[in-house]
Amino acid sequence: MSVFDVLSERGFIKQMSHENEIKELLEKEKITFYIGFDPTADSLHVGHFIALMMMSHMQRAGHRPIVLLGGGTGMVGDPSGKDEMRKMLTPEFIAHNIECFKKQMSRFIDFSEGKAIIANNADWLLNLNYVNLLREVGVHFSVNRMLTAECFKKRWEKGLTFFEFNYMIMQSYDFWKLHQDYGCVMELGGDDQWSNMLAGVELIRRKEQKPAYCMTCKLLTTSDGRKMGKTEKGALWLDAEKTSPYDFYQYWRNVDDGDVENCLSLLTYLPIDEVRRLASLKDAAINEAKKVLAYEVTKLVHGEEEARKAQEAAEALFGGGVNLDNVPTIEIAAEQMSAKVIDVLTAAKVFSSKREARQMIAQGGLTVKDAVLSDPEAALNPGLFDADKSLLIRKGKKKYFRLLVK
Repeated sequence: MSVFDVLSERGFIKQMSHENEIKELLEKEKITFYIGFDPTADSLHVGHFIALMMMSHMQRAGHRPIVLLGGGTGMVGDPSGKDEMRKMLTPEFIAHNIECFKKQMSRFIDFSEGKAIIANNADWLLNLNYVNLLREVGVHFSVNRMLTAECFKKRWEKGLTFFEFNYMIMQSYDFWKLHQDYGCVMELGGDDQWSNMLAGVELIRRKEQKPAYCMTCKLLTTSDGRKMGKTEKGALWLDAEKTSPYDFYQYWRNVDDGDVENCLSLLTYLPIDEVRRLASLKDAAINEAKKVLAYEVTKLVHGEEEARKAQEAAEALFGGGVNLDNVPTIEIAAEQMSAKVIDVLTAAKVFSSKREARQMIAQGGLTVKDAVLSDPEAALNPGLFDADKSLLIRKGKKKYFRLLVK
């Protein structure tokens, strides 16, 4: 079975520039391909996860990936899918984010012994001569054609700056540059990048008279079409400092029944027959499939030990277990054992503000030990704490925290 068959069977592929040629190429040759990542934050998020998994499957089949970090394109910002212009990022912010990305990607991609390449498009884009770019590349782009691209349509009413209009040309230049330097013949990416990717394919075919291809993976969405990876705190990050392994585990443990098969297929390496077996479970039994999903995905992102800890914490809270050591813990000083509940929890970022805490209490959504808190001015007291000086707090139905006196 070729990697094309694997990607097709697991549901990755959305669109292809030249389907029959791509299928034959991946069956008969080992190619160099790339995926671009603009460093707009200091962590990858779930939106990047599916692209990394696609890249990993390709590498496992013997193809060589290039991770292209957008030190140059990040200075402009991709307008695809955005209602307004992105905030301009500083070079220092971008450089920091690139270093964060590199560390996280090593969990998915093997960078040893030339098995993969990391490149940064700042190395060529920031030194381009504008007139030369217009003569070498701009002449191959039709403005009429660009204006029909899906990535620009959302911006017609609010306006699209010339600044952003250049993004497609920059991304196309990247593909051409990687083709020249590394023999890269294929670009992979999310389906929201389709227009930009096609433009790069066409640039190479026009300038070099050589084959080039692109293939998109579908975006990670729920069965009813909503984008996955959003939590009450915002994005679901792959950095443990931004989304704890426990919260990450719980997100996947609580996906809708109808999303289990898609997530198992796209975000784990479980054999497809096992994916289908787990997804076929009904009623209460589907919870076992969700536990497998949560464990496998957390193991990939955070490692086996953190996945085990998250699993044990969930079992302690929801499955009748007794070991609370791995439940998200907030350390407090002894003098805080008599402080107001909302002061302690707001300072620990359980709530973004005291106003949010009061609203949750008014709705009966905060439980201290076994009692629902009704008074927003209520204070802790030493008698609430267990012998090990810990106290269990529940926010909403499924968010648990353990206060632990240092």
